[in-house]
Amino acid sequence: MNGKQTVSSLDLILRWFTRVATVNILWIVFSLFGLLIGGVFPATIAALGICRKWLRGEHDIKIWQVFKRVYRQEFYVSNMVGWLLTIIGIVLYVNYRLIGLSAGEFSFVVPFAFYFILFFYTIIVIWIFPLLVHYQTSWLQQIKNALIIGLTKIHYTLANGIILMLVIYFSLKFPGIIPFFSFSLITLGIMYVSIQVFNKIDNNKNVSI
Repeated sequence: MNGKQTVSSLDLILRWFTRVATVNILWIVFSLFGLLIGGVFPATIAALGICRKWLRGEHDIKIWQVFKRVYRQEFYVSNMVGWLLTIIGIVLYVNYRLIGLSAGEFSFVVPFAFYFILFFYTIIVIWIFPLLVHYQTSWLQQIKNALIIGLTKIHYTLANGIILMLVIYFSLKFPGIIPFFSFSLITLGIMYVSIQVFNKIDNNKNVSI
């Protein structure tokens, strides 16, 4: 590799580092702009939307403008879905604590049913936001689609779960990356895996979502 190619490669790497860091910072800023309560979910959708465009070859988009537009467009739907899942998650956590405190008082059916429900809940959480970004349909249909894809493409579901856990692990180990890369790496990784599934669905005329 000659000097010109080295400089070109370094320039490309630095540009991508800048792009990823920009999305991460925007996610934090817009989450705080919505006082977290109303900002986290639309900011997540906006970050996934940026990553989707990158993965589809749109590398030179104006990140700030696209992020702001998607944030505004998806503000209400993303918050409705996000808070619905949050409330369900709180209910599941409370039930988990009750089962733990009442160990031995329930038959094996109760813990089994709980973890069965938790499994389906986790699948929905993993897939719902990439689906909201990629497809235009009702939020209820998106939940159904999340379950269908999560179960029929379980290896992709596991891949998304592994990406999430790895980034969280390294973020806790090296907290300095959190303000610049952690969340954008999660959205980029999850959107990359999701796009592989969505492309297969879109290319299959017998499947409609």
